[in-house]
Amino acid sequence: MTVAASLDWRERAAGLFPGGVNSPVRAYQAVGGEPPLLVRGNGAFVWDEAGRRYIDYVGAFGPLLLGHGAVAEAIATAAALGGPFGVTSPGEVRLAEMIRMRMPSVERVRFVNSGTEAAMSALRVARAATGRDLIVKFEGGYHGHADSLLVAAGSGAATLSIPDSAGVTQSVAAQTLVATYNDLVSVEALLQAHPGQVAAVIVEPVAANMGVVAPLSGFLAGLRELSTRAGALLIFDEVITGFRVAPGGAQELYGVRPDLTVLGKIIGGGLPVGAYGGRAELMDLVAPSGPVYQAGTLSGHPVVMAAGEATLTQLTPDAYAKIEKESARLEAGLQVDGACVARVGSLLTLFFREQQPRNFREAKASDTRGFARFFHSMLDAGVVLPPSQFEAWFVSAGHDSSVIDATLEAARG
Repeated sequence: MTVAASLDWRERAAGLFPGGVNSPVRAYQAVGGEPPLLVRGNGAFVWDEAGRRYIDYVGAFGPLLLGHGAVAEAIATAAALGGPFGVTSPGEVRLAEMIRMRMPSVERVRFVNSGTEAAMSALRVARAATGRDLIVKFEGGYHGHADSLLVAAGSGAATLSIPDSAGVTQSVAAQTLVATYNDLVSVEALLQAHPGQVAAVIVEPVAANMGVVAPLSGFLAGLRELSTRAGALLIFDEVITGFRVAPGGAQELYGVRPDLTVLGKIIGGGLPVGAYGGRAELMDLVAPSGPVYQAGTLSGHPVVMAAGEATLTQLTPDAYAKIEKESARLEAGLQVDGACVARVGSLLTLFFREQQPRNFREAKASDTRGFARFFHSMLDAGVVLPPSQFEAWFVSAGHDSSVIDATLEAARG
């Protein structure tokens, strides 16, 4: 494809989609410049329209833990069988059983079509189960674009929540209280200020939408204790961490069992997917078993289920060990002036600040211009990174030792 043809595609996209994209981060506004027009992927690599190869650390922003193309055969086989069928199919049952085996807290599960849908539905269950309206989330925690979750943080428990997006009403935003990640005192203050009113505390157990910020020792266990004491449910949003940071997700890694879990990304193998699940008595509130209505024409799509099943099947102990080894090598080798590395498993962020952040306010103090310069130097060297200081890098099974070596050489410039 010629440069002129590439420009034509961009111009056509600009006339069709808001900002020329179908998800905001793809527009490269945080780093400047134009994204490459990518047309093919295999393993740890992607290719642009001119045939140039790049090492890929975007990984579709999380689903491709096995790398590009790893479950293409399973997808093709399932697609050839037709469907969806409008009834429960065997693939839904098999994938749900695999999830429950790896995450014992998920006694019942409902498949949906996105992480946003899953988080929204989990909160609806929490409100129905508790008879309460308020939720607690964390500044910088992203749980999809449902209205009540698009809320900016205030300065402490006394500050009113405000909408973080046009079109979100103040009345909806007021139902969301914002705490500081890794700060149990801020959570306790909110729960005490609203006794008997908080339905759930929702958290990314490893924050990955402010860059990677790991939970401090005792933070997740403290959330479990505070939630239980307040009569609120604890919801882990494991859309990113689920089956990535450990075979059983962050709840296995840190030994904390939530009431409800939100899943996505990896369980669809790169296809659109979401799921929410938890204790049987909570999930039995969902229609048709109970009064909480939620439905989806394409939920549990056979092709998506096949991709998820093939992904989890290939995520063996040996696969996890290999991914962890190469992720650790990447972390150890990334030595950039004025920057530090934060990593949990195959999630990694190079922060342009001296010390790893503990929360979103500290993450926002990073040198975003420094990151943008580094981003473009890596792109010029043939390495595609997520185009924001506040996104995680995703290492996959395709990132072998030669790929890591090439990445580190590019970083050294």
